[in-house]
Amino acid sequence: MEFSKPISIIAFVVLITACSQPKPDRSKADTVTDKDGQAVNLPAPYETKSAYNFSDVIGWKQGEMPVAPAGFKVNLFADGLQNPRNIYVAQNGDIFVSEANTEAKGVKKKAENIIVGRNKSENLGTSANRITLLRDTNGDGVPDTKTVFLKNLNQPFGMLIIGHNFYVANTDGVLKYPYTPGQTSITAPGKMIVSLPAGGYNNHWTRNIRTDKDSTHIYIGVGSGSNVGEHGPENEIRRADVLVVDLEGKNEQVYASGLRNPAGLAFQPGTNVLYAAVNERDELGDKLVPDYLTSVKKGGFYGWPYAYWGQHEEPRLKGKNPEMVKKAIVPDVDLGSHTASLGLAFYTGSTFPARYKNGAFIGQHGSWNSSKLVGYKVVFVPFANTKPGKPEDFLTGFTVPGDAKKVHGRPVGVAVAKDGSLLVADDASNRIWRVSVAR
Repeated sequence: MEFSKPISIIAFVVLITACSQPKPDRSKADTVTDKDGQAVNLPAPYETKSAYNFSDVIGWKQGEMPVAPAGFKVNLFADGLQNPRNIYVAQNGDIFVSEANTEAKGVKKKAENIIVGRNKSENLGTSANRITLLRDTNGDGVPDTKTVFLKNLNQPFGMLIIGHNFYVANTDGVLKYPYTPGQTSITAPGKMIVSLPAGGYNNHWTRNIRTDKDSTHIYIGVGSGSNVGEHGPENEIRRADVLVVDLEGKNEQVYASGLRNPAGLAFQPGTNVLYAAVNERDELGDKLVPDYLTSVKKGGFYGWPYAYWGQHEEPRLKGKNPEMVKKAIVPDVDLGSHTASLGLAFYTGSTFPARYKNGAFIGQHGSWNSSKLVGYKVVFVPFANTKPGKPEDFLTGFTVPGDAKKVHGRPVGVAVAKDGSLLVADDASNRIWRVSVAR
């Protein structure tokens, strides 16, 4: 639940207490088949109560680390960061890390903690608003240089190098900087080439950017400003969209819409097909609505806020826009409800076993709207003949066995390093993990 104006603790508690959940209409339950033939179970809305269940992050003790499948090993790549959210790897192997976190604007801090559980599940404090450069020059799997590459940003997330320009997606716009490969910092002022909607409570502040294989356009993922449009359509202009612009930020178009929070963006290797990992809506019960991985079609509409998983009508907007419900595209892969599937990277390295080639790794940041903790892991989606298969666990161990609340960390951004290893940002513990083939 999001608020666009300040709210007192008492008012918030009264509001939550007063909210009554509609009874489930079990005729609305459905089982559908995704594009790989896997069954996707969609219970009736409100089949279970909407939960406010925030994890308690306890960090990692000396020697503790996530768990990878047999044949792989995990090492701590970097720590001492401040909410590392996203990772970008340049062609020369330089590793850029955007450090930023949610800033509740116009909401009192104590009320904010109740609303989103940041007292337990995320770092508190001012957003670092910077990009850090890491280099592993001797190839030992640990960076030997760490420098502040860019600072004084505004909740940066997406990063992109095209030619001699470095692009940064702040929450309120895309900036373009002059860049020479190998430089360790940028001090020249950036030019904002695209202004993006932000402000207010600013739900879904991350903005990701990618370019096509010809490097002629920039694709921008912009999440919704609300859970299910409750602040009105005027708050959702150019949101829940993938936008596309040229390299100067001109000729903007809505490439695809109805994507509640397309934080993970990546082009499928060899096809130039854009894929998105999408974080879906809350407050319909434990098993609704599944987050998903999907190919993104030009001009496609993916349902939000009027429908979910194709043409299943959103009960809170019943009858509001039946024509848009009819247009909603069924996504490709079910990633589980409330998993907060946010990071996305196709495996383009050469050191992992052949079955991983061109498959997709997805960072699941973890739940708050599920009665049991879900997500908190990295999953892998194999691809065969350019078509996605069933997700499987890849990097686990973030939850604490036998404890219903405690987690060590929260994986989010994923990226493939030049040496073929997989880098995973764990923003809650301020670390980056590295997964490589055991030798």
